[in-house]
Order: sequence, then structure tokens, then C-alpha cells
Amino acid sequence: MGAGGGAGGFDMAAFLAAAAFSGGYNTALVTLGAAMLGAAAGAAGAFVFLRRRALVSDALSHATLPGVALAFMAMVALGGEGRWLPGLLLGSALSAALGLLLVEAIIRRTRLSEDAAIGAVLSAFFGFGVVLLTLIQTMPGGRQAGLSGFLLGSTAGMLADEATLIAAMGALAAGVVFALRRPMTMTAFDPGFAASVGVNVRAVDLAIMGLALGVTVIGLKVVGLILIVALLIIPPVTARFWTDRVEVLAALSAAFGAVAGWLGAALSAAAAQAPTGPLVVLTAFAVFAVSMLLAPGRGVLAAGLRRAKMTLAVHRRQGLLELARGEPIHDALTLRVLRRAGLIRADGAPTLAGRAAAAQALRDEARWAQARRDAPAAPGQEGLTPIADAFTPDQIAALDARIAGVRVAP
Repeated sequence: MGAGGGAGGFDMAAFLAAAAFSGGYNTALVTLGAAMLGAAAGAAGAFVFLRRRALVSDALSHATLPGVALAFMAMVALGGEGRWLPGLLLGSALSAALGLLLVEAIIRRTRLSEDAAIGAVLSAFFGFGVVLLTLIQTMPGGRQAGLSGFLLGSTAGMLADEATLIAAMGALAAGVVFALRRPMTMTAFDPGFAASVGVNVRAVDLAIMGLALGVTVIGLKVVGLILIVALLIIPPVTARFWTDRVEVLAALSAAFGAVAGWLGAALSAAAAQAPTGPLVVLTAFAVFAVSMLLAPGRGVLAAGLRRAKMTLAVHRRQGLLELARGEPIHDALTLRVLRRAGLIRADGAPTLAGRAAAAQALRDEARWAQARRDAPAAPGQEGLTPIADAFTPDQIAALDARIAGVRVAP
């Protein structure tokens, strides 16, 4: 992976073949493994995001480095193969778990805030890992250890059993997220309520962070410890643009993560010397950018359209009120809005439709004023909501009676 194109170029045929899982056995396995990793990271990251634990996942990723280095040194000292992936992953998991326990202990036993505890553990573990990597370089064969690939990921030369292991562990993590989705949802939104109905909040919190730890460990080979936190956070943030429902958010997050892993690995297979990890993360960010712009509910363009629609509604209402009161209209945008709606002629005089709409606007303005006097928290109190959408016909009739000074029987 990462060397599929020509020198300095991009091989579209190789990209299409890799994306279709037909670019060779090893390439297909790496692409599948990256996709499964992305799905697991997205699903687990959804609850890390909802629980507001993104910084903890960052500490976990950096805490894996000394574990990788110590596992390599231990396997070499025992006469084994220092680059055996299951051994390296086990070492990274133990190291990350120790880092997580230290963060929890510092938060519980001192007056330091969570971000301060995370910063201390993150920097200490990462610094220790860099020192160990430097020592490994002085060992016989240490320069060929390839451990630096765990920083940014390295799939070039990934063995088939390694890719299979990553894919299997990713599928397992996604399955665990599905099984625990309900208690994790309750804990993420209302820990007090979750505890009151019998949920062990601390255990669920540890499960969420355990999933983040697992995804971090299995993602080291693909995206590296520096970038794995991006794969945990970007997909759920992307999914948040598209939905307000937790289960849909988790499913979309897993889907976006899988797409990022799949396309990122395929791009790496087609681009000369392009590392897989950064391309996976960049693909995830591209999906995020598109969602941020185009999502119908929360996207930038949708928000801009709503703002523009609101602005036009304000100018229409203000113009109609000025027409009804016989006041001159000076605002150019208000004139354009009324003219395009056929409510005034080119000379500014109201049309028949304009007079009717102006009378209706003035009547509704009086109704809204009365509704605000009756109940300050009345819906649509800005006056832009059609009166019929906020009140029933009987309520509107009661408003009209009070405006006319007629006593209404309770």
C-alpha cells in the first residue's frame, strides 16, 4: 500500500481496483481492514463524542507508544520476533490502560481538572515512548524495527494475517458498541437517570473508554497513534450534522468511518509513496467538510438559506405593516420584496392583493400583541409565525374578541 501509482503520480486504475477489492489479495485485505477499523472507530467514537471524552482518547493514543517500544524490547530479549504484531498490540493496550487508570486516579485523588490530568499523562507517556524508541535504535537490528510506523501508520508490507487481525478486531469492537448502545446512550446524556434505573455508570464509562482503547490499539498499524484520535472524533462530528437521534448518529458515524477507511486505503494503493493513515484521515475530513456545507438541517448552506428566508420574511412583514398604516417605505430591499410578490406596483402603490395582505398583517400584529399580553411566553412571539399555525380557530376568535373589548366567558 502507498506505492501503487507511478513515480509521483496517481493510478486511477489501481484506485478503482483497490476500491473494488480486486487489486490483489494483500491490497484487498488492507482495504477491508481499514474499512472495518473506520467502522469500529466511528461507532465507538460516537459515544466518546457524546460523553465529551475526546481528550481522553487523545491521551490513550499517545500512551500506547511506550507499550509498543517495551513490547518490542521484551520480545527481542526473549529471543522472539520483536515486530510480531499481536505482541506489539498487547503491549500498547497495557500501556494505554495504565495511562487511562492514571488519568482517572489523578482526577479522583487530586484537585486537578480532567484536561490538566490528560495533559500530564499524555506528555509523560509520549516522552517516555520517544526515549524508548531512541534506545531501540541503538539495539542490534533496532534501526530495522519499523516502530516509527506506529506514529503515522504503515501498511506497506502489512502481512495478510495482520490485516485479518485488524479487520476481525474492528468487527468485534463494532459488535460490542451495538450490544451496549442503550446503557451507553443513557450514560452519555443523563448519568444521574442512568444510575437511578440501575445502570452502573462507572462500568459503562470504562466500557466506552475501553472501546476507544481497543480501537486505538488496532488502529496503530493503519493510521498511527497520532492520527487515530481523528478517526475516533471526525466521523461522529460529521454524523451530528445529519441527525439528532443517537442510534442514527452511531450508525452514520460507523458508515462515515468505514467510507474513510475504504477510500483512504484505496487512494494509498494508487498514489505513489502516499501513506495510508493520513489519507484515511484526510478522506474523513473531506466527508466532514461536505457535510458541514451541505447537510440539510445543520449545514452552512442550509443555515444561510434559513437566515435569508427569515430576512425576507421580516422585510415583507415590515413592508406590509407600513402599507397598512399608510407610512412611506424607504428600505430598498423591502420595496423589492413587495414588488416581486406582486404586493406593490412599480411606483410603490399597493395592489389589491397588497391591500388585502397589509390588512391581514395589521390584524395579525394586533393578535400577536394581545397574545403577548395574555401570555408573555406565547409561541411565535416574534410575529413571523402565521397566526393560524400557532393558535386554534377558537383561540384566534377569543383574541379578536379581547381586541374588540368584548368580554369572553371563561
